[in-house]
Amino acid sequence: MPHTVALLAAASGEQGPGSTLRIVLLASLVGAVLLGWFLLRGYRNDDNND
Repeated sequence: MPHTVALLAAASGEQGPGSTLRIVLLASLVGAVLLGWFLLRGYRNDDNND
């Protein structure tokens, strides 16, 4: 089994956490924007709250 892991690690074209880190960062940014939109939506004043 260790030989298989070493072979797959050597055969992979991209080394390191580059693409995974990019996906996590993008998902975090999208989540922060959606959370901000959701929270700030409640403070909107449409002059309909009599």
